[in-house]
Amino acid sequence: MTSPLLHPATAEPAASGERLVPPRRLALWAALVGLFAVATSAAGSWIPSLWGDEAATLMSATRPLPSLWHMLGYVDAVHGLYYLGMHAWIDVFGPSAFSIRFPSALAIGVCTAAVVWLCGRFGSLRFAVLGGVFAALLPRLIFSGEEARSYAMTAALAAVLCVILVEIGRREGRALGGWIAYTAVLALGIWLFLYVALLVPAVAVMVLCSGPLRRRWRAAAVSTAVALVLASPLAWFGFLQRRQIAFLAVREVITPEVVLRDMWFQEWWFAGPAWALILVAVVFFVRDVRRARRSGAEPGLRLETIALAWMLVPMGLLLAATVFVSGYTARYGTFSAPAVAIMMALGVRRLARLGRGRLGAVLAVTAVVVVVAAAVPVAILQRGPYAKNQSDWNDISAFVQAHAEPGDGIVFDDGARPSQRTRLAKATDPTAFRNVTDLLLKTPYQKSYTWYDQTYGIPRAAGMGRFDGVDRVWVVELRFDGVADSWGLSDLQALGYHQTERHVGFGSVILLYER
Repeated sequence: MTSPLLHPATAEPAASGERLVPPRRLALWAALVGLFAVATSAAGSWIPSLWGDEAATLMSATRPLPSLWHMLGYVDAVHGLYYLGMHAWIDVFGPSAFSIRFPSALAIGVCTAAVVWLCGRFGSLRFAVLGGVFAALLPRLIFSGEEARSYAMTAALAAVLCVILVEIGRREGRALGGWIAYTAVLALGIWLFLYVALLVPAVAVMVLCSGPLRRRWRAAAVSTAVALVLASPLAWFGFLQRRQIAFLAVREVITPEVVLRDMWFQEWWFAGPAWALILVAVVFFVRDVRRARRSGAEPGLRLETIALAWMLVPMGLLLAATVFVSGYTARYGTFSAPAVAIMMALGVRRLARLGRGRLGAVLAVTAVVVVVAAAVPVAILQRGPYAKNQSDWNDISAFVQAHAEPGDGIVFDDGARPSQRTRLAKATDPTAFRNVTDLLLKTPYQKSYTWYDQTYGIPRAAGMGRFDGVDRVWVVELRFDGVADSWGLSDLQALGYHQTERHVGFGSVILLYER
């Protein structure tokens, strides 16, 4: 039963003539828009080559379970739950690029459905669908929906968590079942990605700034504490492994471009209209809050409160922490991205109420058209063959498979960071390298304490006789931002090899050395 104390939460939409959506109808549309989001994320997801982080997923999830448990004791325990889930998924659906990325598309579908439901609790069906469409097309979310990492799932869990909070606030009584669900979702989210714990201060803001939830602050505090206790083993492992996983962190210099564009929007042509809509929503929200304070009305449960706390608090804390701790990357903002879509939809709704006659409708329709038009080219860019960190592993595999002869050797650039090494092309598509011998391989990743292969240097491998009788050696060097490495070439020349072929790819250079 809806609490009469929550009338302030719905007064603003009702005053504008909007009728709240019946739950059954809202659930149906949430499912439909969620399926649309699955389709938009999955479309073309098989085209880009896998890249370093996805290689870590595939290689960790395909190793035998005892080997995976052994690895997690040394590195990547913070991703252990995700790897275990992907292990079960791959056992059923296989390790293709589309297969391992599809769970993320499903997660974006859940995320979008939750956004539709959340918006429908504060406005019309049209507004709810708009919020869901914006979530389905938001560059950060659609990118995570085609990536074999846990970020899309954290966005889904964050959206579900906010839905649970709103449903608790809309009902009378203790809402014990709601708080149990809240605890479970928060703990699961942290186990999938440790930084989801940054939602805790955001939830605190939501609770303190809305009367219906503030009256339940003790239940919120206890439920949050239980979730943090349940997730504490992961935090301990993350602390113990902070040095082992430090090389995985992408150290970005925090600039306005990184925050205003890269975190959620990828391109300025999308970021501009998006921030304009968010600013419109914020300006009118501040006006409403001031009016409510002057009238002495108790603050109700407002969608703007939920979305702004969810959007700004976690990322604000993370950005502030970069002064002391390195390792920020724009993808860490994924679990706050649904709130960005909601704020954009709120901006459109505010535009629709401006002026008299058709002015508001024209402004709102124009804004929606601009956002959708801006989203399409971003999605196309994200699905190019080299969209993932300039990775061209598909090309490497195809070239070696077409040109290598039985008895050939191969040497991969081991001078790059582990997540960029060209040997990951072989690890993610081993059948393409059946004709070549990996001359530097020391310990395959399945038997290693970490997720990647352990290797020898060329002089050491030569001293062990690895190059004896091998007259043709393929060398695969990393080529990043147009600059090619030359790792190991002088060592090969010292062994009597000379270059006879050179193939320049998008993210690599493939050389043939013969003697």
